[in-house]
Amino acid sequence: MGEDLCFLNKGLLTIKIPKRSPLLMRTMVLLFAMACGVYMCSICLRQISTDSEIKIQDIQVIQMPSSRNCADISEHPFAHYPKPETFNRAECTCNPVRFFAILSMQRSGSGWFETLLNSHVNVSSNGEIFTPISRRDNASAVLRTLDTVYNLDLLTSASKNECAAAVGFKWMLNQGLMDYHEDISEYFNRRGVSVIFLFRRNLLRRLVSVLANSYDRYAKLLNGTHKSHVHTEEEAQALSNYKPIINSTSLVSDLQLMRISASKAVEYFNGTRYMIVYYEDLITNRTKLLDVQNFLFLPPTDLTSRQVKIHKGPLSEHVKNWDEVNKTLKGTPYESFLLADY
Repeated sequence: MGEDLCFLNKGLLTIKIPKRSPLLMRTMVLLFAMACGVYMCSICLRQISTDSEIKIQDIQVIQMPSSRNCADISEHPFAHYPKPETFNRAECTCNPVRFFAILSMQRSGSGWFETLLNSHVNVSSNGEIFTPISRRDNASAVLRTLDTVYNLDLLTSASKNECAAAVGFKWMLNQGLMDYHEDISEYFNRRGVSVIFLFRRNLLRRLVSVLANSYDRYAKLLNGTHKSHVHTEEEAQALSNYKPIINSTSLVSDLQLMRISASKAVEYFNGTRYMIVYYEDLITNRTKLLDVQNFLFLPPTDLTSRQVKIHKGPLSEHVKNWDEVNKTLKGTPYESFLLADY
């Protein structure tokens, strides 16, 4: 009996479990492979999406910022962000630039004044750009030249264009300015150009300087070289030795015409943002230079010039027919010019 049980148990132990269907196994493997494939595809898609975003962001960083992006919405309306065609402003692209123009008459101290401005590290003033007639023979030529200046594409010895905070030039009243004043005034207002009028109060001194400079153009007193401005006392003394003869007959009318020209210029451009500066005030009160820097929104600094004044001291020492001039101006509105000094 016990042997039968043992035999029976042994038989039970040797019974084999029936094999699963091959079709079922293949189906399970296929489903597992599909699940793995879907998972791997989702990971790849996520990586591709992330890479695309990174590439787009990288492109946006590499692009140069536009003037719209540079300008803060609270920025002053007289700030500009030029895009010159002749060079790249590079890291200074978003540095705001102010536009200005110095309106003056010859021998009114404009050359000296401009060297003072250019001693400021942030100022680029380009001199008398309208001396060539081709730049001012019609209104269109004038406006094209202005565009070149304020786009920073006019390159001169005074240019500090890349990181300049104020860019301009000086413009004499007889260089097309008065002829096309309506177009120019509209342009100044449209482009936000700040105007600095620079005049001399003592028009008699200006006349003496004009006559002496005109004479030296031909005489070339400094070793055969004409110089409108000098940098040494010796040169100044050599030029001041010449004493012009003033036409006393037309003197009063000549002074009157100078005054009228200055008044008309202010009248023509009184709709612009402007300030009036007098040469005599700059000489006697250097705080006036701070007013100019504030007007141009510049960080204030000490301004210097190497130019040396030519005609110093009383005018009587610089006019050959002084007695005649003195007699002519006595009792006129210009009598004060005879004694004014600085």
